Amino acid sequence: MIRPTGPTRPTGLTRDAGFQIGVSRTLPLPPEAVWRFLVSPEGTALWLGHGAVLPSERGAAWTAADGTSGELRSRHEGSRVRLTRRPAGPGAESTVQVTVTPRGEGATVRFHQERLADAAGREERRRHWRSVMDALEQALSPAADRPPRG
Repeated sequence: MIRPTGPTRPTGLTRDAGFQIGVSRTLPLPPEAVWRFLVSPEGTALWLGHGAVLPSERGAAWTAADGTSGELRSRHEGSRVRLTRRPAGPGAESTVQVTVTPRGEGATVRFHQERLADAAGREERRRHWRSVMDALEQALSPAADRPPRG
């Protein structure tokens, strides 16, 4: 019998957690500053959804203005948040983890989402997390603190 070479699963498909996606970026800012922004109302709106309040107690529920909801699984101040995410309307629950780790003189931010239903959902979430990362970088850039020219 000839065995196939290369991966036998589609990209992003795990053995037990469905499809997953991870997006990371290193920012030239102290990890503490990045963390403070991510858990602030403005930062939370970027990655969790407008109107969402990130809970601090394990097991506490959260809901965004668009009806997306979930439950906090764990929160390690300064480094990691793990929670469930249920989209409003049809769609399966998934798990999202956000981490901030020191990297040189900056901080690496990573969004990881697992238990996605299929490859199309994985690609949609990849686009979402890349967009979130762009918005995060824009919001934290020194130019964001300057008054507009004009």
